[in-house]
Amino acid sequence: MLRSLGSFARAQFDRKPVRYSLVSVVAVAASQLVLVICSGLLHWSPVPSNLAAVSIGSIPSYALNRMWVWGKRGRNDVWREVVPFWGFALLGLAFSTLLVHLAARWNDSTVVLSIANLSAFGVLWVAKYLFLDALLFGVADEELATT
Repeated sequence: MLRSLGSFARAQFDRKPVRYSLVSVVAVAASQLVLVICSGLLHWSPVPSNLAAVSIGSIPSYALNRMWVWGKRGRNDVWREVVPFWGFALLGLAFSTLLVHLAARWNDSTVVLSIANLSAFGVLWVAKYLFLDALLFGVADEELATT
């Protein structure tokens, strides 16, 4: 039983959606930590706090999605990978900043700002997976199959 549970767990970590979910946990943890530090400890206003949080959280998201989820190795292709990824990150930034701004008009507590930020990225989470798989990093599967 223990052996089959271990095999099941290993098989799940080999699945792209599970890995994508785990990368999202890392990116959310990083961005939420930065948001709490900037907003709660440094007393930055909501929009700059969110800007810093999204910017810093996007770094591990890009690196881990590229390497661990989609198995891309080697040099980053700036125009085919980096620019579209950061474009999608900017879309998330714009949406989360809008929600953070609206939430701050109601209540600018760190908890409310954090919920607004998480809500925006939760809405975009599935769309981002489909984008990354179909257009950005999914070609790694084809490249691996031909080598």
